[in-house]
Amino acid sequence: MTYDESKRPQLSAAKRALLEKRLKGRRVAPTPGQLISRRASRESAPLSFAQQRLWFLWQMDPEGFAYNVSAAFRLKGQLDLKALERSFNEIIRRHESLRTSFRVVNAEPRQIISSALVIQIPLEDLQHLPEDARHLEAMRLASESSQQPFDLERLPLLRIRVLRLSADEYVLLVVMHHIVTDGWSQGLMVEELGTLYQAYSRGRESTLAELEIQYGDYAEWQRGWLSGEVLEQQVSYWKKQLSGSRFMLELPTDHIRPPVQTQRGTQITFDLSPELSEKLRALSREHEVTLFMTLLAAFQVLLSRYTHQTDIIVGTPIANRTRREIENLIGFFVNTLVLRSDLSGAPGFRELLHRVGEMTEAAYAHQDVPFEKLVEELQPERDMSRSPLFQVMFALQNAPMQSFELPGLNLGPMEFEHGATGFDLECHLWEYEQSLHGMLVYSTDLFEEATMRRLIRHFQTLLDAIVAQPDERITRLQMLTRAEERQLLDDWNDTRTETYTHGPAHQLFVAQAATTPDHIALRFDETTLTYSELNARANRLAHYLRRRGIGAESIVGLCLERSLEMIVSVLGVLKAGGAYLPLD
Repeated sequence: MTYDESKRPQLSAAKRALLEKRLKGRRVAPTPGQLISRRASRESAPLSFAQQRLWFLWQMDPEGFAYNVSAAFRLKGQLDLKALERSFNEIIRRHESLRTSFRVVNAEPRQIISSALVIQIPLEDLQHLPEDARHLEAMRLASESSQQPFDLERLPLLRIRVLRLSADEYVLLVVMHHIVTDGWSQGLMVEELGTLYQAYSRGRESTLAELEIQYGDYAEWQRGWLSGEVLEQQVSYWKKQLSGSRFMLELPTDHIRPPVQTQRGTQITFDLSPELSEKLRALSREHEVTLFMTLLAAFQVLLSRYTHQTDIIVGTPIANRTRREIENLIGFFVNTLVLRSDLSGAPGFRELLHRVGEMTEAAYAHQDVPFEKLVEELQPERDMSRSPLFQVMFALQNAPMQSFELPGLNLGPMEFEHGATGFDLECHLWEYEQSLHGMLVYSTDLFEEATMRRLIRHFQTLLDAIVAQPDERITRLQMLTRAEERQLLDDWNDTRTETYTHGPAHQLFVAQAATTPDHIALRFDETTLTYSELNARANRLAHYLRRRGIGAESIVGLCLERSLEMIVSVLGVLKAGGAYLPLD
């Protein structure tokens, strides 16, 4: 399952009370005129702000698949395929978003809602394969299906397949375009699927209540409500909060950033121990912040240490289901908050946690501005090589869906490789039983796997240091593992070597020039220098330097690009008796 935005929140009573206390007085209760009502036209609707940006991105790259939302489920038991198919078709009937395509009408993109859509679920039999190869083939097909693009102008914008591994084992693949769904919607779909399958497999009818409104009603309402004074107030906060930022996090990469950002990516999973997880919860309780705020502050410290920047911006997904009317709708509601933290002055972690807590609360209080609208309002300098406003995503989400029972079936998630990301780096964490489970998603255009595994080790070491010394300055918190520290301080500083008695390097060069004066000594692009030519140029520079007072104990700075002149300069300084200092 893709975990690219917040799942339906299951806050504990304590956490909910804490957040309500912190946000009290910052929410504006809807007036009767703000209530979402059913729109007049059922055949079409405007795009929501979130949909508008995905429509624009699809226009730029119709073959892209970064915004495919995919899930795979293992089914164990006796599957009633007709009941399953009927269940999905009822969900499609109930939710207009799953019957929606997108077209330009009168120069404006519109949601086009079909009055009916019935799908058939193909059953693909893998039993002809050796038993140990069936699961591998199922994972391959899941990845392949998740990477097939959608045509947003044509229905359906979801694909469902069933793979049969044995007489009582199946894999269910579900892929939807993000423009009609989000993580909360995935949870709703699973809930409704369970209720409907249970009824239909037993010959009963649906007991689900009809929906009061649809996603198109929300989109039309959003366009009217989020305007004028409401929009101005929210946007004003973000303009002030993000003023003066470069919106670029310069992570050291293994490869040169391509001029146009691609979607190629992969993922690594990791776990934080139950002991560390509990210490992080305890630290959060002590400072009356959420676990998310503590982990966010720690992750921003990690990014600051990697980039040597103190203005750290990351994005985080938020469910954006702040109104009762839309809680039970499948659709694209999720929003992205831009979280900017000031790490200047090397504060202690406790102080930073206070800063991050206040910043996050304020961001939650102004969460109604869609990220797409924020980009439009701020108009950052566009760079096709990276995402706007932020390049790193961070999220703490609910635990991944666990197995549950259906009549005659046990259903549970199946992990597989999606091969896509819209960012340089994404860090997702889930509270899972007593520990925290994590997944790092990264651009394979920029990073190697070994680099990302090292980053994970640094994050875990940093978290250990934070819970052990929360008052320590963030620049002094331990980040390197013991093995890395030993390598840096001991192994790489073990410079013992046999004494060299044949003279300094420039004298060895002179001896070589006397032996082979006409041989090529240097080649750069199409230009070459023989040993005698190089020696003569170095001598001229050495004489010049000596006239300028350079001699023993003198240091000469060299600030040159890789070139013939750089080598001439090195030899010239040494011949003059000085030492050269390379400058970047």
